Amino acid sequence: MEKHRGFASRLAGTDFQFTVRRANKKGASPIIRRERYADRRPPDRRADEAFLYNLIEYFGEEPFQRGNLDSGRISWLFGREIEAAEEDFNPVSYESLLKVNLAKAQASFPQIFASGWSA
Repeated sequence: MEKHRGFASRLAGTDFQFTVRRANKKGASPIIRRERYADRRPPDRRADEAFLYNLIEYFGEEPFQRGNLDSGRISWLFGREIEAAEEDFNPVSYESLLKVNLAKAQASFPQIFASGWSA
């Protein structure tokens, strides 16, 4: 499992994690598309924003390996702002490639791209 050194491990002051410490012996947790409803709690939305902001700062539009990134946090953005970067995408592999769709990210989270945004 690739560890993304320097990537934020969680949202400061909360228990929302962005990375995992070690690989699961049973295999990686699956990445699924989770529905985001309009009535989501503000802390959940802030965690999505901060995670996406960190992905953009760390990887930009380049494909990246899932590695130690938290599957639960990826799942809230998967199929929209985060997409599979390979045709034979395996949702339960630490080696799977993903990428950020900046156009969709900007449409969903315009505050990330506005000057002065902070997590």
